[in-house]
Amino acid sequence: MARLGRLGFLAVGLIFHLIYIYSIFDIYFVSPIVSGMRPYHVDAPAPAKRLFLIVGDGLRADKCFQQHSDPDEPSATRYLAPFMRSKVLSEGTFGVSHTRVPTESRPGHVALIAGLYEDVSAVTTGWKLNPVNFDSVFNESRHTWSWGSPDILSMFQLGASDKSRVDAWTYDEEMEDYTQDATNLDIWVFDRVKAFFEDARRDSELHQLLQKDKLVFFLHLLGLDTTGHAYRPYSPEYLRNIKVVDQGVKEVHDMVEEFFGHDGKTAWVFTADHGMSDWGSHGDGHPDNTRTPLVAWGAGVKKPVLVDSLPAGSKTGHEDGFSSDWGLSSVRRNDVMQADVAALMAYLVGINFPVNSAGELPLDFLNADDETKAKAAWTNAQQILEMYRVKEEQKNATHINYKPYAPLADLSSQSVEIETLLAQGHHKEVIEKSMALIKTGIQGLRYLQTYDWLLLRTIVTLGYLGWIAFAFTTVIDQHVLHGAADAKRTVASTFLFSGVLVALYTLFFIQKSRPTYYAYAFFPVVFWEEVFVRRHCIAQGVKQLVREVPGGKSKYFWLAVQTLLGVALLEAIVLGYFHREVFSVCFVLAAFWPFFYGVKFVGRNKFLCALWPVCCFAMSCFTLLPVVKVESELQILIGGGLMFLMGVAYLIFGKILSDGVPAGQTLTSAVLLNGNGQILNRSIIGMQTGLILLSMLVTSSSLRSLQLKAGLPLGNQVLGWSILVLSLTLPFLHGLQPNSHWFHRLTIMFLTFAPVFVLLTISYEGLFYVTFALTLITWVVLESRLSPRNSHSTRSLRLSDLRTSLALTLLLQSAFFSTGNIASVSSFSLDSVYRLLPIFSPFAMGALLILKLMIPFALISANLAVLNKRAGLGGSAVFMCVTALSDVLTLNFFWLVRDEGSWLEIGTGISHFCIGGALGVFLAALEGMGDWWGRGVVVKVEEKRE
Repeated sequence: MARLGRLGFLAVGLIFHLIYIYSIFDIYFVSPIVSGMRPYHVDAPAPAKRLFLIVGDGLRADKCFQQHSDPDEPSATRYLAPFMRSKVLSEGTFGVSHTRVPTESRPGHVALIAGLYEDVSAVTTGWKLNPVNFDSVFNESRHTWSWGSPDILSMFQLGASDKSRVDAWTYDEEMEDYTQDATNLDIWVFDRVKAFFEDARRDSELHQLLQKDKLVFFLHLLGLDTTGHAYRPYSPEYLRNIKVVDQGVKEVHDMVEEFFGHDGKTAWVFTADHGMSDWGSHGDGHPDNTRTPLVAWGAGVKKPVLVDSLPAGSKTGHEDGFSSDWGLSSVRRNDVMQADVAALMAYLVGINFPVNSAGELPLDFLNADDETKAKAAWTNAQQILEMYRVKEEQKNATHINYKPYAPLADLSSQSVEIETLLAQGHHKEVIEKSMALIKTGIQGLRYLQTYDWLLLRTIVTLGYLGWIAFAFTTVIDQHVLHGAADAKRTVASTFLFSGVLVALYTLFFIQKSRPTYYAYAFFPVVFWEEVFVRRHCIAQGVKQLVREVPGGKSKYFWLAVQTLLGVALLEAIVLGYFHREVFSVCFVLAAFWPFFYGVKFVGRNKFLCALWPVCCFAMSCFTLLPVVKVESELQILIGGGLMFLMGVAYLIFGKILSDGVPAGQTLTSAVLLNGNGQILNRSIIGMQTGLILLSMLVTSSSLRSLQLKAGLPLGNQVLGWSILVLSLTLPFLHGLQPNSHWFHRLTIMFLTFAPVFVLLTISYEGLFYVTFALTLITWVVLESRLSPRNSHSTRSLRLSDLRTSLALTLLLQSAFFSTGNIASVSSFSLDSVYRLLPIFSPFAMGALLILKLMIPFALISANLAVLNKRAGLGGSAVFMCVTALSDVLTLNFFWLVRDEGSWLEIGTGISHFCIGGALGVFLAALEGMGDWWGRGVVVKVEEKRE
């Protein structure tokens, strides 16, 4: 690889991190979808002719069954879903359906209706008009009628093999308004279902079709999800929505039973696609998001099993204590995995199991004799083993020296044994062996999906280690030796590394591996070759760095101590992803940092050394505050007020802060004369400061209107968007009368984003913005005085500059975690977005949240550009170091990814790795932005005073 310039290094880093972020989905979360399987159905009369699937989108299991204060009668405490409770206690079977991450609507409905867990990346295909490309219960039915949200129904209607088989009635997207009463969405569904059956009484063709078998009806109820986002799942609005759903289901149930003459051929399944966190979000693996209610009753469903009737020592399902306050401890609780619901529905209505389904038929839900259960269990096993057979054939055909899954090596003999037992009437043994074989089959499917793990994880690990080594090699080459040392490339080294790459590519070609595998293998070979041929450069650079460290022989001891402290900080940051309080400890320790440089340094910088601990202690408070934030108008206005006052202060003292008090003037006279220069700039800053005040007024008005459930006034929405656009465009007018002083430029950037932060804040985020800005500028000035230069030329990188890189790494992480937990998707509240976008628009809402998240990083980028100029560092030196250091975190998270255990652990592992990997991409963008922003910035050279 030729010597890379600054832009070349950034480009390579960007491409490498983008490709390697995807590696997690090729390793840990491979799509389970294959084709070519033979369908299976239970060879027994179907217990039901028709099935109703009712999904309360965003309904938590505990909220469904617990007692609550009645929102319509606050003095009364009662169960808010009495109809569901009546089915649990007298007619059906209930339990908790456990979902997988991501706990979003698409993967949840796919699991329920198709019986499979899409790979995690499937959520990136969006929520709208993305048909499922695999088999489902709807696809296997004679006909399916569905009502509800266009975001969900369209996936299965457009994805059906015969689109005329699935009918869908949806409301307009404009109805999904977070500022309105979302129960109207559910009432709309119930009303349309009632109208449908009324029409069927008059339409003889439809009436005749409804008398046939293998029919499915799907009611998607989005109101609970919308209400939970807007008001939280413990709010009166959410609890009232539960009452509306329960009453609506009761009315539809009674009407349907009457329509079919109480023929006993209707099966009912009520559940949810995902739950809802206490702060009104979902997406990650928190138990509140993964535990949903499941109630089944009607044809083919077992009546409730009384706990008192169970033999002593039998499991009741309530052992975990989760349902202790539901008042349902008298009946057994039967928990299932979400994908099991598809198998249950397929059995009840007598259709083929969806060929891609990995669900286990929950026999405890079935009202059937042992023979029927045995046939059903064996059919379920055959359907899953069919997937294993097809996948194994594909793997065997492409892989060299393929090794089959040992427990299924004698699958033929196991199948013959079960068939023989079934023919002989040993039904309990058939059930036992079939269920065991189902679990073995699922383990076999997992074995095939993880077959390439060892090779891929080794390659990815070498890739990250190679990038870290390559980054530090490039830093030494460009910023320590300044390109003085050349790479010593030999024919032998080229042949060796090329041979490794050719061998890997040959293996991938034979095994028909994915194209991404080739990219994964390319980077470690290239990186390590470059490090190998520049090994003399590395040795020379390290010697030069160490030579500049004072202390004689003892310097090696202190270097070792500092290295250990640096590694400890990086590992502390890793721990901080799991426990935010660790960042508080880091800031408390950092508060004493300037005092280690002696009395003279503190004496020359009294004000800075006093301000720095204040900033650090203030920063330490934010990661001690709860992630779950309650909307607070007072905190919003205090934060906005501080931003406004800072703008006013700069209008008054700006010239003095930038240039100091001119000789021959007093402070008072300097303030009075401050308005004589750059009138246009001062006017623009005045407008920027005024926008902060206006954003506070608009935010306060919108917040109160939404809290009163009066909706978002159109004028407020228009004004809010206008402020956002103006705040981001107004700073460009400063180009009409340029002022390149670094402090002036930093102030402009602070004021640019202040109105946006006010518009998009719900609690203490504004206070964080102010504190973070002060911390950054204090850090920049302190660092530049610790690393002074004697001229305007760029100096070489020193070993002490690693301190700057480590500090920047900590500041980057604090920008992520100080106002929430970025590792948890569900920690992001949509409350602030409603003030600009009351209608559901996931990508637009996500863009606004990302904008808010990125603002602190814009400040980091600008401040680092100033630091580089004040300290005389090359523009990319610190960024290169931080890029390498950040991948130490990424590699930690790569090996901490879990695909087993609790869904919270799985979701957390995915989030952490993606954040760590994305940070490498993000740093490249920050470097580019800082370079653009820093052009023309004028700084005063910090002269060395020692």
